[in-house]
Amino acid sequence: MNTLVLGIGSPILSDDAVGLKIAQKLGEQKPGVEVEQTNEAAIALLDLITGYEKLIIIDSIKTERGKPGELYKLGLEDFSPNMDFSSSHSMDIATAFEVGVRLGCSMPQSVSIYAVEIKDNETFAEQCTPEVAEKIPSMVKQIIDEEKL
Repeated sequence: MNTLVLGIGSPILSDDAVGLKIAQKLGEQKPGVEVEQTNEAAIALLDLITGYEKLIIIDSIKTERGKPGELYKLGLEDFSPNMDFSSSHSMDIATAFEVGVRLGCSMPQSVSIYAVEIKDNETFAEQCTPEVAEKIPSMVKQIIDEEKL
């Protein structure tokens, strides 16, 4: 099964880069797995994800209830596509995925979304906060184990 690990985030906004960093480390540990990193979102992801059977997305999330470094596993079924959108910039991943299906794109049949609880996504910094950075190795291992990579 051809698999894409897609790290999403901004490399200059502290913890927002955690998806990029986890994807990079995962690629280093599993060189046979295809890894892409992007700061794009929604419909712009279609070019990256079409043609793969399995997609693993890693991104940051800030919920106010969780602890920095917590890893949540979600699926597309946890999101509701909203086909009534006024701009492609406001489109979420579930809606973008549905658009891809409707356009006849070869979309992944298996999608896992890993969201990392973060502390700071507003400070210009190339490093994650210590609370998030120290958990990156264990999150990489958890994703490898859960996804059987």
